[in-house]
Amino acid sequence: MIALRKSDERGAANFGWLKSRHSFSFGSYYDPAHKGCRALRVINDDHVAGGAGFGEHGHRDMEIVSYVLNGALEHRDSMGDGSVLRSGDVQRMTAGAGVRHSEFNGDASAPVEFLQIWIEPEREGLKPDYEEKRFPLEDRAGALTLLASPDGRDGSLKLNQDVDMYGAYLKSGDEVETTLRPGRGVWVQIARGSATVNGVALAEGDGAIVEDEASIKIATDGQAEALIFDLA
Repeated sequence: MIALRKSDERGAANFGWLKSRHSFSFGSYYDPAHKGCRALRVINDDHVAGGAGFGEHGHRDMEIVSYVLNGALEHRDSMGDGSVLRSGDVQRMTAGAGVRHSEFNGDASAPVEFLQIWIEPEREGLKPDYEEKRFPLEDRAGALTLLASPDGRDGSLKLNQDVDMYGAYLKSGDEVETTLRPGRGVWVQIARGSATVNGVALAEGDGAIVEDEASIKIATDGQAEALIFDLA
């Protein structure tokens, strides 16, 4: 079974300095049919104007992953972490018992686009933590690359939840396939380009949940960058 979440059906917010599309209910946008997918609670496609950003604010009891598509995302938090993330960089912040942070466009003259992803942790009250790693697109062309996992295997970031997060960067004629474990579901998000998921066409910004399938195959006749969440 594959259920589509079309890009133009997502929630939307426009604050001038921030334009965002919400795959699931978030903030003032509420859709009872799209409140998340298993432990996956938020996928926001955020476009932040040059020099603007989110001032210091607090989070708790959430695994927050930032996946940069274009531009420079500057991060600062109350744990003392700070960096500028660019395309190919992936960041995981465990909010746990409580953390404060800010996110700004690190370039005053150009927008930054990133996917903000929230995953419910396996338990509340975890010690706040931060991790980031670079996964260059050219190093993962034509393959499924593990970006985050509960055990941090194969050089991935460590998530405090039974979720495997993969990235796929595909060019014309490429396809990737993986077997689905019994009882698990997969969310596919097309970050850029277009692809087919088990033969079903997805455009840029589209998402899909895949359940009760033996495997999942993603292919493109153009170019695509996709995120794949294998969820308990």
